[in-house]
Amino acid sequence: MRFGPIPVADAKGAILAHSVMAGTKKLRKGMMLDDTHVALLAEAGVSEVVVARLEPGDCHEDEAARHLAAALTPDPKRANLRVTEPFTGRVNLIADHAGVAFLGVEALLAFNQVNPMITVATVPQHQQMGAGGMVATIKVISYAVPLVDVQRAAELARGAIRLATPIFGSAGLVVTDIPGGPPNDKGIAAMRGRVEALGLSLDDVQIVPHAVDALAQALTRMNTDIVMILTGSATSDGEDVAPQAVRRAGGQVDRFGMPVDPGNLLFLGALGKRPVIGLPGCARSPALNGADWVLSRVACGIPTTGADIAAMGVGGLLKEIPTRPQPRAKRKVT
Repeated sequence: MRFGPIPVADAKGAILAHSVMAGTKKLRKGMMLDDTHVALLAEAGVSEVVVARLEPGDCHEDEAARHLAAALTPDPKRANLRVTEPFTGRVNLIADHAGVAFLGVEALLAFNQVNPMITVATVPQHQQMGAGGMVATIKVISYAVPLVDVQRAAELARGAIRLATPIFGSAGLVVTDIPGGPPNDKGIAAMRGRVEALGLSLDDVQIVPHAVDALAQALTRMNTDIVMILTGSATSDGEDVAPQAVRRAGGQVDRFGMPVDPGNLLFLGALGKRPVIGLPGCARSPALNGADWVLSRVACGIPTTGADIAAMGVGGLLKEIPTRPQPRAKRKVT
């Protein structure tokens, strides 16, 4: 691509690089100049304009963006994404449903190293999305780029962006109650909001005493795809009431504790084939915490092992929530 100033008389077929006034009419950057535009510029006394001219082997920004988007998401319907029409070298990938972004990170890193003018920006890996949210934007920065680079980037990251959608339809919540404990309605409302944001329904809510037997019996009665437990007193050990109740109900606990704050006191297990999430106390607030990350991944069928949870520590320092003290700040003694 050639870029620079040229006489207006020679500008037909070139791409206008900077917006310019032609009398009372504004000619916007990025438009391809034709005979009418050239005449308007000449009549307005404009003698020179800055333009871009494609050379053999170049690909126009819009066509390049279209090609790259088609490679990153070859089957938009299957990827649960909507692809916008290219405009000024940009194509957006929009979530068609609630779900979790599932990205080929290494492939996208390679994509962005082909040519600085060829870019893709995405939300973080496993970011929860609502329908209509932007998952990625492909932007060709210059007015044209070499076709060979477009093809190279496309091959490196083919199929690298999709949205994983929930594979479960229902969730249940068992809340344990203790005298003088936190109000249950707030925690139930917060969890209902989380579940419904993922497109699931909260089909069963049970409130039982904070005791192993009572909780185990409630878990046995639960008949939903995902089971969640919110205890009146925070789970502080792998042998505490909630983990013990899961085992007594015939289930297993695979992981207790996560390096995400707020959210440390979460545990993950199973009752048969049904995932069980032991929620941290901060799940009573709608503010983002580690339980959001685990629930969204589990709901969408994304493997969530102990190693996966351990990896959440990088980027896992979240904002404090107003409903709890500030443990990271040393309190002054008066």
